[in-house]
Amino acid sequence: MKNELSSLKRLIKKRVLEEMELKTSWDNTELLECVDNEIMGYPYYIPVREKLKLKRDIINSLTGYDVLSELLEDNEITDIMINGACDIFYEKNNEMHRCGKKFESAEKLGDIIQHIVSGHNRIVNESVPIVDVRLPDGSRVNIVMPPVALNGPVVTIRKFPECAYTLDRLVGLNTLTEDSAQFLKTLVKAKYNIFISGGTGSGKTTFLNALSDYIPKRERVITIEDSAELKIQGVDNLVSLETRNPNFEGKNEVTIRDLIKTSLRMRPDRIIVGEVRGAEALDMLQAMNTGHDGSISTGHANNPKDMISRLETLVLIASDIPIDAVRRQIGSALDILIHLGRLSNGARRVLEISEIIYKEDSLHLNTLYKYCYDKRGNDDGMLVRTGNVMEKTYKLQKR
Repeated sequence: MKNELSSLKRLIKKRVLEEMELKTSWDNTELLECVDNEIMGYPYYIPVREKLKLKRDIINSLTGYDVLSELLEDNEITDIMINGACDIFYEKNNEMHRCGKKFESAEKLGDIIQHIVSGHNRIVNESVPIVDVRLPDGSRVNIVMPPVALNGPVVTIRKFPECAYTLDRLVGLNTLTEDSAQFLKTLVKAKYNIFISGGTGSGKTTFLNALSDYIPKRERVITIEDSAELKIQGVDNLVSLETRNPNFEGKNEVTIRDLIKTSLRMRPDRIIVGEVRGAEALDMLQAMNTGHDGSISTGHANNPKDMISRLETLVLIASDIPIDAVRRQIGSALDILIHLGRLSNGARRVLEISEIIYKEDSLHLNTLYKYCYDKRGNDDGMLVRTGNVMEKTYKLQKR
């Protein structure tokens, strides 16, 4: 039966495409009617459930993202990984699954990739084999094409929830405690500069969005990203900036550094940099040190100390500044470091909240909250206060 339905699907698609070529224009109603007629005209019995599935698959193949459409519609799926036309995986409820479906051919997958990137005026091919874009629903898409990708086209999609997570909702999911959430809300309102670190998939962007809910509505906020995925809500005076890749001639590129520099002339109250991974670290720190308190950014690191070291390295790459001056600037610009992580069971947790303090020619982390595992070493721990006294209280005193 399965092979018969696959053959029927190919046959109906062929007939529909032939009919489409005979008409100058089509709308979705006519397309649905044509597919229905072809299915109803099949001389053998097909269960109603299989008919509906067949119809959906054909429509998705002709107008949507083919096999991807069904995965994108499932709100419980957070990540989709395509390793060539025949290998598709997805993460659902913190568990990895292999998809039972595959694309008809590498050419079909290639067509869908071109459809995705064309909507953002970007190019991906053998000459430009790597690109980052986003889908209309905000999902982040990374594409790597042959010859760089040996498996065939590789597409990785990070989906984001339709309803943005709030800190209160994250408390309900045990990502952090009520006490730590109230503490962070106060820090955001008091315009502390916050940096969020963590590994891939630890929830940095989701957490940044949740923190942004407590930015006062009257403020002007500018977001800067490689591929726009932040969903800042409740701020009316919001400007979103996105980088631009170079053209065929290698010109007209707009980098994060360019956007940070121009944002300083746009009268921002706060600047939010989606992710710091290069020389823009220097520009971000300088922006925070020139009257733009309350700014927030994220970065990749395995632990808080590694994040500080990485920031030092990124600034040194950007400019020939003495290491002591770099550390002094980081300590002056950044107030709070929040580190996120994924536990062995896949759950995302706030693992540490620390102050960043410069003293005695070096940077120190004053840990205020730390995730403590239970005595058996399981993942059933919680974020607890350390008892350390907060030193940077001057912004709280100004409120």
